Amino acid sequence: MRVAEIKDKVVAPGTREDPAPGLGQALIRVQAAGVNGADPVQVAGFYPPPPEAGVAADIPGMELAGEVVESRAPVPRFEPGARVMAIVAGAAQAELAVIDERQLMPVPDLLDWTQAGGFPEVFATAYDALVGQANLRSGQRLLINGAGGGVGTAAVQLGHVLGADVTASVRTEKNRAAVEELGADRALAPDEAFAHGPFDVILELVGGPNLVENVKALAPWGTIVVIGVSAGFEGTLDLRRLMTKRGTVRASTLRYRTPEEKAILARELEASVLPLVADGRLRVPIEAEFPLDEVGAAYQRFTAGGHLGKIVIRP
Repeated sequence: MRVAEIKDKVVAPGTREDPAPGLGQALIRVQAAGVNGADPVQVAGFYPPPPEAGVAADIPGMELAGEVVESRAPVPRFEPGARVMAIVAGAAQAELAVIDERQLMPVPDLLDWTQAGGFPEVFATAYDALVGQANLRSGQRLLINGAGGGVGTAAVQLGHVLGADVTASVRTEKNRAAVEELGADRALAPDEAFAHGPFDVILELVGGPNLVENVKALAPWGTIVVIGVSAGFEGTLDLRRLMTKRGTVRASTLRYRTPEEKAILARELEASVLPLVADGRLRVPIEAEFPLDEVGAAYQRFTAGGHLGKIVIRP
C-alpha cells in the first residue's frame, strides 16, 4: 500500500506491506485523512504516537474516513463496505489502516469523503473540550482563541448550537466573515477579542503567550481549556488573579487516551453530534484537498497558516 512516510524530518509518499487486522480490529480502505496540528510536529521529530498503540511512528495521521474491508470484532457493528470514520493514534495517512472497531463511527450521508476525513479529530477535540472539560452551558460567554483552523471552526459551531455567546479570535482578517457565518456572534482580531469578556469559558488553541490575557478576561468561576500550543507551550500564569477569579485551568489531548476512552467519546459523538451533522446544523469547512502523492504540498499548505477549516489528503 502507499503511505505518507516520515524520513529525515520530511514527509513524502512511500510504500508498506498491507496491514492485517487482529482480534477486535477492522481493516479500513482509507478514502480521506485530515491533516492536524500534531502532524507537522510529529514530522519534526516530536509528539510520536504512544508505543502501546501499535501503529507505525513514521506514518502520520490521526483521523480518517473510509470503507470497512474486514472486521474481526467478536460482534461486528459494521459490515464490509460500510462508510466509517474514526480518530486514531496514528498512521491514518495511508491507503489502508487497522483500527479498534469500537472507535469507528458511521459517516452521515450528508458528508462526502473529504468532509468525513476532516471530521473526527476536530469535532471530537472540540466536543470533549467544551462539553467534557468545560461543561459549557446555554447563555454562557465563550472565547475561542485560534478559531480559524479545524478545531476552531468545529468549536464555533458547537458553541453556537449549545446556546453560548461565541467570540472568535481569528488572526487572518479575510476569514472572519466566514467564521461568523459558522455561528460566531463576533469574529475579531486577537487583541480585540479579549476586550469582549469576561468569558465563562476560554478555549485556548494558540498556547502559552495567551495565558496572561486569558486569566484577565476570565469571568468569576470561569474555565480555561488548553488544547493547542501552536504559538508556544510555556507562558506566565498569574496565580493571584486566577485565585481571585476562582478560575480553573484545564488541558487535554486525545492522542494518548486508551482505546476504551476513545470508544466512549465516539459513542458520545454518535449520540450528540452526528445528528446535528445529519440535519445540516454542523458542517466541515474544507480549505483544500491533496492526493497522497502530493502529501508534501499538503503539509506546506497547512504550515503556511491562514487557512479556514481543514486540509485533507485523499489516498
